Amino acid sequence: MCELLGMSANVPTDIRFSFAGLARRGGDTGPHSDGWGIAFYEGRGCRTFHDPEPSARSDLARLLRAYPIRSRVVVAHVRRANRGAVSLENTHPFTRELWGRSWSFAHNGQLKGVKKLPLGRFRPIGTTDSEHAFCWILGTIADRWTALPPPRRLDAALPDLFARLADLGVFNVLMSDGRSLYAHCGKRLSAITRRAPFGRATLIDDDLAVDFSAETTPNDVVTVIATRPLTRDEAWADLPIGETLALRDGERH
Repeated sequence: MCELLGMSANVPTDIRFSFAGLARRGGDTGPHSDGWGIAFYEGRGCRTFHDPEPSARSDLARLLRAYPIRSRVVVAHVRRANRGAVSLENTHPFTRELWGRSWSFAHNGQLKGVKKLPLGRFRPIGTTDSEHAFCWILGTIADRWTALPPPRRLDAALPDLFARLADLGVFNVLMSDGRSLYAHCGKRLSAITRRAPFGRATLIDDDLAVDFSAETTPNDVVTVIATRPLTRDEAWADLPIGETLALRDGERH
């Protein structure tokens, strides 16, 4: 199984602390050594990095741990391959353009028979069941609306599509258009919302701690979602199986 990391915040926020913990799970403290990727949204733009090497030993991942990219929405993934070869084109998150926005998608799990679902204009580049599912979702909503709908219409539509895919197997997913971050729990996802008063946190997978009160303002709101909790001294909450979260500006909608 792969591992996911997502963030939604009301201000541009540094993800390096959480990414450091996730990266260690990519071939060091965890077996997810078959590639990794991360997408940062900056306004309407999306900056992405992918590497088929284990994140725990990746020079590119080491660079990102030292480079303070600030973003309001982040989608990241470390891969343990089960469908599709270990290759650059099979690393998540996958990205596509729809309605003039960059969409990103990262999936954890296996979907039996997903490649029988018909595709429209969106086609996979790699060979994973995950990318096929992403293309099917985008094709389905592109057929429903000819232009970008308000976020709440997507909030209502996407859980039904996620549930249909969950019927095919394990479907833990993060998906974003830069406005909203959607998280669906098919088997395991945990979340934490950080807001004032901010405290100190220590990573489970790395000897690294941070005092968020020194890095934030009293108005900051940051929600982090991960397959498993990343810190040992904070109260993470497990998402119920089958639940879909829609996050904007760090808040649930």
